[in-house]
Amino acid sequence: MTRHVYFSFHYERDSWRVNQVRNAWVTKDRDARGYVDSAKWEEIRRNGDQAIKAWITRELNYTSVTAVLIGYETASRPWVKYEIAESVKRGNGLLGIRLNGIKDQNQILDPPGQNPFDLLTYNGRPLSSFYRTYDWIRDNGYANIGNWVEDAAKAAGR
Repeated sequence: MTRHVYFSFHYERDSWRVNQVRNAWVTKDRDARGYVDSAKWEEIRRNGDQAIKAWITRELNYTSVTAVLIGYETASRPWVKYEIAESVKRGNGLLGIRLNGIKDQNQILDPPGQNPFDLLTYNGRPLSSFYRTYDWIRDNGYANIGNWVEDAAKAAGR
């Protein structure tokens, strides 16, 4: 079954790293949502918070899994928190993928960032107790992302 995945991440800081993950996903004839080029993102952002929410809602439509790509500052981003909350409401499968082992365009590694699943709760428990987080490099994301997505979808009954 083809999975439609929404990628949630800190756009300004992690786009380069995210491209590596996203490209590993789409080169295997899969659908990725939640990613636009910088010009389109700036256009959406200029139209205000309601426009951003509407765009997120449209992008989440027809997805079964949300992959939160975790960089150094991802956990502090309000739109990432919103995307996670909306994904939980929709019943999407969720997973986290740590990006800190991926070099940016200047060949620099970031230190690990806080897991946003540790900060958000459901019934008084952190989301990290419900959803798995992987490390792109250590857990061989290029080879395993399909399995991670499928496991998240199945865990959500999708």
